[in-house]
Amino acid sequence: MLLKHYRQSKNFLLIITVFFFALIDVPVKAGKTPEKHIPFSPGEKLTFELKWGFISAGTAVLEVLPFKKINNVDAYHFTLTIKSSSYIDLFYKVRSRFDAYSDAGMNRSLLYTKKQLEGKHKRDVKVTFDWEKNEGQYSNFGKKKDPVPLMPGCLDPLSSFFYLRCFKHKQGMKIHCTVADGKKCVVGKAKVLKKEKIKINNKTYNTFKLEPDLKDAGGIFKKSKNAKLHIWLTDDKRRMPVKLKSKVVIGSFTGELISVETKKKKAKQ
Repeated sequence: MLLKHYRQSKNFLLIITVFFFALIDVPVKAGKTPEKHIPFSPGEKLTFELKWGFISAGTAVLEVLPFKKINNVDAYHFTLTIKSSSYIDLFYKVRSRFDAYSDAGMNRSLLYTKKQLEGKHKRDVKVTFDWEKNEGQYSNFGKKKDPVPLMPGCLDPLSSFFYLRCFKHKQGMKIHCTVADGKKCVVGKAKVLKKEKIKINNKTYNTFKLEPDLKDAGGIFKKSKNAKLHIWLTDDKRRMPVKLKSKVVIGSFTGELISVETKKKKAKQ
């Protein structure tokens, strides 16, 4: 029984580590911002509880840090940190951090890094975006892979998740994007399914429910027949992600918003 839980926990935490950043198929349209209003700013911090069924598996924190210059270009600085729960730590400890930098117009990525501890496995990844050569360069602990060609207006996976919020969503809307992680550059697709009112921790949200196309997704999504991933964004000017849910071969997992912090105030959800 213990071995079974170990294997299941290991697979689940592997999913957690790609839960947000591997939304390489999450829809955003690279290029011009669809509207002038960008709904996030430095100081925003969103904390999610991650669950596998009824098991609390860890937390994930999405944050917008102060602007930073990358190659003399003002850039948004986004971070994602993932930490497994003390129970899951017994089987498969996860401590990971992802940093993404995109230009102030949210038109293209400039730098993407990730430091991952997953059980006994470690990664120290850096992806640079050379827009003069239109190439993305991936390296792990300094060991470089062959560069990959970039499509115009390409975003890294984490920046694309934030840029998704810049859209004014409508039911039936179909969105495309180009996203690169240093190993490949693909066109992601998704559809805005419907408006939906959902309750999380006794708070009700008016949201739009989105479904990314997972045909190009790898890992557990590729191995799972009829895999699904849904994202709920608030139907307001902030368009915050409040819930994510996926169904894969080993079961369903969710991420639910439990706290929101801004530069001016902190609110418990």
